[in-house]
Amino acid sequence: MTRTVPSFELLPGAAESPVLLHVPHSARAVPAKVRAGIVLDDAGLERELDHITDAHTAELAERAAALAGVTPWRFVNRLSRLVVDPERFPDEREEMLAVGMGAVYTRTTHRAELRGAGTDPGPLLDRYFRPYAHAMTEAVADRLAATGRAVIVDVHSYPAEPLPYELHAAGPRPPVCLGTDAFHTPAELTEAARKAFAGCGETGLDSPFAGTYVPLEFHGRDARVGALMVEIRRDTYMAEPGGPAGPGLERLASALAALVDAV
Repeated sequence: MTRTVPSFELLPGAAESPVLLHVPHSARAVPAKVRAGIVLDDAGLERELDHITDAHTAELAERAAALAGVTPWRFVNRLSRLVVDPERFPDEREEMLAVGMGAVYTRTTHRAELRGAGTDPGPLLDRYFRPYAHAMTEAVADRLAATGRAVIVDVHSYPAEPLPYELHAAGPRPPVCLGTDAFHTPAELTEAARKAFAGCGETGLDSPFAGTYVPLEFHGRDARVGALMVEIRRDTYMAEPGGPAGPGLERLASALAALVDAV
């Protein structure tokens, strides 16, 4: 957990592929200096990582990339979202600040203290958040330059039962939740995902999690950037919380590969 690992990694795909599989929440690694600012004991931290990590989603993206007819690019966070969450707004625009889970979390999934109330998020944002955002922006710009478009497929998972931090837990929790953006998610992208995941159970829209990640430089500005969030309910492919993957992972990888090929 405290070993040195790269913060993130861009794994090249085919030169002609516009698709970027984005995997922001799959890792459990917490650098020692960051661990020192977390108030949980070691057992408590492991339990929190079990709940907060989108386990096996990097493997899911890797398998899908290998199965796809045209290999997509992959941008993978190699550090836990407890270090920084690269998909949050780094300022007051972020609604998850209400439960202490902005770009730098101060509360756990069960709303207990994770970091002290006086924690300054600035150093973590400078060290981890901004370089990640810059690299992701460049990765999208590279796909635009190479192919004239970019399609970000945001790969996530979520628990079968709501956790206390969730702000929108009252709605449906289908096996596959597709998060959309009014500007960046065209109807044909959503429909392609519905068809690709048809064999994985019911597919819902924007519940219990809505929206999708687009780097701020392009967000709401460049329609050549398409984006879709794919949220897989964890009981369909793994033992919760934090357990091993099961046979469902291969089925989901085939579905994700079909989506990659369709777009």
